Amino acid sequence: MNNDRSGLQRYIFIVQAVMIIALAIVLGTIGIFMNLREESRQRDLNLQNVAEAVAQSQLVSQAVSGNTTDELTEYLDTLKGSLSDIDVISVVNSSNVRLYHSNHDLIGTIFDGTMPDFESEGGYYSINDSGPSGIQRRSYAAVKLKDGHYGGFVMAIMLRSSIMAKTVRTIIIFIAVILFAILIELVISFKISGLVKKRLMGYEPDTFTAMYRTRDSILEALNEGVIALDSNGTVKFVNSAAVSMVGTGEPGNESVSDETGRKLLSETLETGKTELSVPVSSVPGTSILIDRIPVLDGESVHAAIGILHNRTEYTRLAEDLAGTRFLVDSMRANNHDFTNKLHVILGLLQMQMYDEATSYIENITMIQRETIREISHSIDVPAVAALLIGKTSRASELNVRFIFNKESSYHSEDIFIPQDALITIIGNLIDNALEAMNSSNNEYSNVKELNFGIYSHPGALLITVDDTGPGISEENITHIFDNGFTTKGDGHGTGLYLVKENVEALGGTISVESLPGTGTSFSISFTENDMKEEHKNV
Repeated sequence: MNNDRSGLQRYIFIVQAVMIIALAIVLGTIGIFMNLREESRQRDLNLQNVAEAVAQSQLVSQAVSGNTTDELTEYLDTLKGSLSDIDVISVVNSSNVRLYHSNHDLIGTIFDGTMPDFESEGGYYSINDSGPSGIQRRSYAAVKLKDGHYGGFVMAIMLRSSIMAKTVRTIIIFIAVILFAILIELVISFKISGLVKKRLMGYEPDTFTAMYRTRDSILEALNEGVIALDSNGTVKFVNSAAVSMVGTGEPGNESVSDETGRKLLSETLETGKTELSVPVSSVPGTSILIDRIPVLDGESVHAAIGILHNRTEYTRLAEDLAGTRFLVDSMRANNHDFTNKLHVILGLLQMQMYDEATSYIENITMIQRETIREISHSIDVPAVAALLIGKTSRASELNVRFIFNKESSYHSEDIFIPQDALITIIGNLIDNALEAMNSSNNEYSNVKELNFGIYSHPGALLITVDDTGPGISEENITHIFDNGFTTKGDGHGTGLYLVKENVEALGGTISVESLPGTGTSFSISFTENDMKEEHKNV
């Protein structure tokens, strides 16, 4: 086993080491290249800045005009001594005479090197060249006299030897960092490879492969179905017997879905308890018993195994009995609901509240069905239509007459509004109206009516919600869209805020009109032009 351990550990270590070294070399090379390129750019910028600063000096202007002084030499010597990245500074007048050079022996000599071409290159530029000090990188800057005429030029120079020394220093630093990173990663790789081998209990993968093949052969030979789930509820193993019992039955999909596996074993994963011969009722069309067995890792549940036993013949009669009982319970529930509605109507008639009884009957029958039909035919977005149908039912429960404007029509191809935003806007506006008409603040005797309209044509959409609630006072109407503002108590104050946020995010407009004691009207509009403009501003 020791040989096996060293073999697997060595293989993992070598693979990781090769990947780490290759990645470090590639990243290091890219880093060196980018750093050297940036250094070259900064070097040229520094040379150009120094040359331009010297060229603009008053002492230099006086010197090229013929007023050479010792102050120029002293000034430029001091400047050169303070600049570690500048090897040579040279000032040449229009007669090509060196008025200053860092090598004082060259002061007063004729400059016979490459003359600058300021006309095509501009006032300053950098080139590679050679001079008395050797191969170098130099920047030229023109010296302008007071009258604007050309008076000479300044050169700021960095020698190739200095450039190479700095380049080598940068490369050495990068190589040292790369080698240190490789060393750290190799140590980590060695530890990881040892940990992997330890987790495998010293066995080679081939051994585990043989063990799994043997296990699969045994489990496939069983008549009982076997399903194994990990701690996340994912099916990790299922044999053919389990597929035939609880599988999808679809050709080419010979497996059990994770959803079905969780229905069977989720309770075991949560509780860690062993359960035997439990009837399975969560899989339609089957009649099986299951043994639920947790796989524990210490005190935590590591996995769950289910052993399925087909008991169709033994439980067919019980299933029929259960089905009959369910049908009876359902009929009782429907009968109870119907009886409640009759009791409401009977009570209203006994109290001689004939108008209320008529209104109640209309709300639960003809008007509701007509509204549902109109909504389905007028709106081609199923989610929005379903929302409105649900709100009509809610309105009926609250004894509110829900009026769906007959001229309403919404076609999604007219203008694109995200479905989630549309549902948020409409749902919150309707809920706000229903709550207002049924709140304790509604002391008015208005008939409770909610009038909803939605109208679209190519490039535009209009939504209106009108209610006959208590209305909104002048001091409150300016705050109704504030987050958390409410007159209804805790737990409210976000609905209209969300409406405004969604409308403004899409570039739409929202307006509200309210008359205390009469009702409130909300109006929301969208146009493609406003939406495009809003998109540009985002």
